[in-house]
Amino acid sequence: MKQTLQLKTSQHLALTPQLQQSIRLLQLSTLELHQEIEQVLGENPLLERLDDPLDRSVRLLADGAINNGTQTSTTPDAPPTSGQGEEGGGNGEAEGQHEGGDEAAGGDHDMEWGEPGRSGNGGEDEDGRPQLEASPVSLREHLMEQVRLTCISPRDCALVEIVVDSLDDNGYLEESLDDIHARLPAELEIEFEELRTALSLVQSMDPPGVGARSAAECLALQIRRMPGVPLVTRRMALTIVERYLTWFAQREFNKLKKALDCDDEDLREAQAVIRQCNPHPGATFASDVSDFVVPDVIVRRAKDGWSVQLNPEVMPRLRVNSVYAALLKQGKSESQLNAQLQEAKWLIKNMRQRFDTILRVAQAIVERQRNFFSHGAVAMRPLVLREIADTLGLHESTISRVTTQKYMLTPHGMFELKYFFGSHVATEAGGEASSTAIRALIVQLTGAEDPKNPLSDSKIAEMLGEQGMVIARRTVAKYREALKIPPVSLRKSL
Repeated sequence: MKQTLQLKTSQHLALTPQLQQSIRLLQLSTLELHQEIEQVLGENPLLERLDDPLDRSVRLLADGAINNGTQTSTTPDAPPTSGQGEEGGGNGEAEGQHEGGDEAAGGDHDMEWGEPGRSGNGGEDEDGRPQLEASPVSLREHLMEQVRLTCISPRDCALVEIVVDSLDDNGYLEESLDDIHARLPAELEIEFEELRTALSLVQSMDPPGVGARSAAECLALQIRRMPGVPLVTRRMALTIVERYLTWFAQREFNKLKKALDCDDEDLREAQAVIRQCNPHPGATFASDVSDFVVPDVIVRRAKDGWSVQLNPEVMPRLRVNSVYAALLKQGKSESQLNAQLQEAKWLIKNMRQRFDTILRVAQAIVERQRNFFSHGAVAMRPLVLREIADTLGLHESTISRVTTQKYMLTPHGMFELKYFFGSHVATEAGGEASSTAIRALIVQLTGAEDPKNPLSDSKIAEMLGEQGMVIARRTVAKYREALKIPPVSLRKSL
């Protein structure tokens, strides 16, 4: 074979490190984004953060006194609003022009981005007099405090403490008394009746129902201590929770009336007493901190429609360190600092592009879901990712990354951006209805139903059909279960 040289050209897509970072930042949630930034700040000395995430926290001096000093920061460029980021047809050209403008204006050390500057205390009255949050009281501490107020011997106090330590977070006794008695040392010579007495003492404490070994016993303890209940009603409520609690939970009212030999009014009064009980008496002392979501985008009503703005609280303010930037200009730095400078510039640019993209997608969503913001979920229209992608000139995968774990604050509540996308259901008129709107209608129908004669899934499907929405009974059942609405048998009341 004869060896020859051939030249040919081809095109292929290469993911540069800058593009990879831009894609990664775009799909991160707000919490993950700040964690990523903190990691980069620890590795890159040329990048610094102007805003302090702990600027509103209480700071203590070396002697333990509260530091009331204020912090001020320089004012960076304003963040993009609903009127920005729409020109040019794409973010790449706009970002390149902005980047070049920064360099021409006077150097890399002036490059910064984020929300408008503000003082450390923000001028709020409560910041002038900070308060320390008291530590929550646990269920064990609450019970042992009551034990110390009783006149019992140290031996009985120790037995009560053993019982208290065996309670779970809901206030129930996890182990049986036999198991607790079996694991106690034999040399202590503890009688089983002593342990039973200790449990009775715990069950007499606050909150009512604590120390119960089952749901029936928990409800019975509370009913016995409930004031102002007639004797007949109290006796019937105790009989229900001790013997017919399963029937009561399944709303088998006919069986209950036959077993108790009572009418609807008597059973209704006993039901009202049982509903006043708390099946988890120890849950109020749980120390679990509730998670909350910080919105990325805020939608407000404006004169000419709806205004879409980025939430400045989630936008970190970053810039290049001026000291290191000056050393680079003087040629006194190493090549490693040049690489870190470029990484810092990439991060600032990609951060700006991330929030610009989120804002553009949010504006496109609000433009197509105006009826939702004006009338609620029942007016939601069908929307798919492709429709937003074609409008903004982006790929569907980009829209999917933007709408995942990004939240929008609206007059109707907080919603993930994916909430505004939904499949469609055909109507008799040939149009389309959003599945989200159908769910909202199911909530309205079940909320306005007669409790004595609740709507079945077939009846709901029939009522939706009268409004022009063709939907099967099993689809109604699927939506109802997704909304955590009980079936018709569990929604029926006396």
